[in-house]
Amino acid sequence: MSEEEYTYVDFDTLERFMKDVMMGTGVPEEDAKVVADVLITSDKRGIDSHGVGRLMMYYARIKRGQQLSTTKITVIKDNPGTARWDAGNGMGHVVSKKAMQSAIDKAKKNGIGLVVVGNSNHFGIAGYYALMAADQGCIGICGTNARPSIAPTWSVEPMLGTNPLTIALPTDWKFHWCADHATSITQRGKIETYARIGKEAIPGWVIDENGNAATDAPVILKKMLEFKAALTPLGGIGEDLAGYKGYNYATFVEILSACLTESNYLQACLGIVNGEFVPYNLGHFFFAIDINSMIDLEKFKRITGDLLRQLANAKKAPGADHIYIAGEKEYLAYQERKNKGVPISKETQKQFLQMKQELGLDQYDFNFDVKVEKSATPGW
Repeated sequence: MSEEEYTYVDFDTLERFMKDVMMGTGVPEEDAKVVADVLITSDKRGIDSHGVGRLMMYYARIKRGQQLSTTKITVIKDNPGTARWDAGNGMGHVVSKKAMQSAIDKAKKNGIGLVVVGNSNHFGIAGYYALMAADQGCIGICGTNARPSIAPTWSVEPMLGTNPLTIALPTDWKFHWCADHATSITQRGKIETYARIGKEAIPGWVIDENGNAATDAPVILKKMLEFKAALTPLGGIGEDLAGYKGYNYATFVEILSACLTESNYLQACLGIVNGEFVPYNLGHFFFAIDINSMIDLEKFKRITGDLLRQLANAKKAPGADHIYIAGEKEYLAYQERKNKGVPISKETQKQFLQMKQELGLDQYDFNFDVKVEKSATPGW
């Protein structure tokens, strides 16, 4: 999709719109603010696969009763350093923000905290929660399972979710070090983004039922629902490039997310049974490690900053002009977008106008040059 086919919208307008859409589906105002904050944070960081383009997904799931708009949290177990919660099939963003804060609070008292959550839903970018810990002087680690997308090494069947294992920590740089990655070569959300903008997937990202690379993004999404296409794990197809490493890490995230919380796992996370939409019942986990419990925070930030500077100043490959540190590209994206706004694709524009019309949000005038399509509500 060419640059001309995007419309840029400022952060504040998008955040207010997303909050109002969520409130229009019955999400309480304070919870709607959390959802909007998680989504706009993704767009601010240049992660378009999990930002405003996801709004219609939550809207559709709530409308069809697949997940609840209200989030009733039940504490099943609570110990000094650990806890297990049930999200009541509510908003993943809401329970996850509270769970990470609880893990941080436990870490401040005990050095380390872990809170796991079951019976939950998609929670946006994992980096949002890991960065919460970094903001408060902790190392944050979190993850979640998700709809089956990754094929185990030597399989062509989607079994594991994209299952991010995400880490953030404070440094003396202008931004936190933050590695927010799926355990597949790419995430399902990137394929969805490519489908929205009419772009082909990169060969090697996806394997079809015959073991061949697939690149047609809309076809890939359809086939993944039919278990006829799958994302490849980190490392790629087979063992020559160590695809088993991504497979094993994805499995570890699946175990922590599902087995500690009695949540769904593998293909039970599809959200569809016999053609009917059902709750996803996902699991999440949130670790926080208080840095001051082991070393003075400012000293840690300085040492970590020096380590990162050495990496950034390593001898560059021919033709390379910059070595990036995890979190740097997201920081640079924010510097650009805080003035320019967020690029909204034609497909997302249609979804915005549909939600605006259905909810009577006439106070928003986006001036999108697209027509509302009643069929825009996605089937996922």
